[in-house]
Amino acid sequence: MRTIPVLLFAFGILCLSSCKIPTILSKQENRLTPDRFGSFSDTSNIASIKWATYFNDPYLISLIDTALKSNQELNILAREVSMDKNEIQARKGEYLPFVSVQGASGIEKAGKYTWDGLAEEDLKANPDKGPKYIGNQMVGLVSSWELDFWKKLHNAEKAAALRYLASNEGRNFAKTTIVAEIARSYYELLGLDNMLRVINQNIEIQKNALEFIRYEIIAAKVTQLAVNRFEAQLLNTENLQFEIKQQIIETENRINFLLGRFPQQVPRSQIDINNLTIGIPSTGIPSQLLINRPDIRQAEYILSASKLDIEIARANFFPSVRLMAGVGLNAFNPTYLIKPASILYNISGELIAPLINKNAIQATYSNAGLKQITAAYQYERTILNAYIEVVNELAKIDNYQRSFAVKAKEVDILNQSVSISKNLFTSARADYIEVLLTQREALNSTIELIELRQKQLQAKVEIYRSLGGGWND
Repeated sequence: MRTIPVLLFAFGILCLSSCKIPTILSKQENRLTPDRFGSFSDTSNIASIKWATYFNDPYLISLIDTALKSNQELNILAREVSMDKNEIQARKGEYLPFVSVQGASGIEKAGKYTWDGLAEEDLKANPDKGPKYIGNQMVGLVSSWELDFWKKLHNAEKAAALRYLASNEGRNFAKTTIVAEIARSYYELLGLDNMLRVINQNIEIQKNALEFIRYEIIAAKVTQLAVNRFEAQLLNTENLQFEIKQQIIETENRINFLLGRFPQQVPRSQIDINNLTIGIPSTGIPSQLLINRPDIRQAEYILSASKLDIEIARANFFPSVRLMAGVGLNAFNPTYLIKPASILYNISGELIAPLINKNAIQATYSNAGLKQITAAYQYERTILNAYIEVVNELAKIDNYQRSFAVKAKEVDILNQSVSISKNLFTSARADYIEVLLTQREALNSTIELIELRQKQLQAKVEIYRSLGGGWND
């Protein structure tokens, strides 16, 4: 029992030698957000709407559902989340007692001029003094347990749990990104289909115009130059088909990649996207981003884990205590293992603390503080980025809506001008150049109108993602 006071005395000495811990810098994160998103103020939030409800196109819903099951990135992240979950169990096991079964058997020849060697020589000379020596046989249980006085091991388990939650939120953020990317690409695909239909319609119009001009040259009302100009414009418009078709193939394959499958045609709606209605979304208040955005929650968990890492590194300055015990059977002959006299047991304590040359521990402690500061800045940066994304997307929705209304009027006027210019040319009151320019301007404006509608639909997707929607089924 005298070992207990000795251990307590040594424990006190080591604590005194470890009590001087250097001061490190840390940072308290700023969680404050503005009261509203610019001029927008609303209490409801579209982030609470599930993606299958927010995107009411059955083709788009089917594509997203397939991606969430088959996308390789999401499946990789799911396995990484499972690995982080296993890390919790590993950390938990470190502060519980370790018990192992040990067995050993061996033969040892001691030197003649050692105590064991003399005993062996004595047995050989006088075999009646003891049993036959065979070797050393042992079987038993061995246990060790580190006493977690400073919560080092418990904090390591908590930090692992926080990192598991962070990795899970990282997967949720990847999920929102993939949902948004598929929706953006889908609306781009609808826009390209609409452009291709408009181009094909214009090709028919220009073919009719070319045939008309060819009749006019027979009547000597125009020259070959007019025919060439009309034919050149027709060829230019036909060439646009191939550019649009290539964009359609690339957009389809972008969707196929997100769905984790080889290239194939993507089923989609044939609706005129100019007829789709896009309302002003409900944004809620900025503080809801802290709850709804997975990347903000991920940064928050990482920050919390970094704070625990400081406590873990700080605990390295204090002494660690490990208890070790064992019980088993030990004999020089296997036949004696079953006898009670072969029972052995031991119990011991181990006390370790840094005394001299603490540079490695101090460096680890200092780095833990720097990582906590970095995590705090990253958390604030994530919040700021989320807020700016929402403001930008709201501005896009507003400005594109105004621009679409103006461009729609321009398209209506130019479409009317196509008919007017044709009638004026027929009655010899307008030059063929006016007809060509009007047709080209009408086609370009119609394509620009479709592009604006694409941007509106994509902004609708982005505002949903930036507010934190798309990860919750």
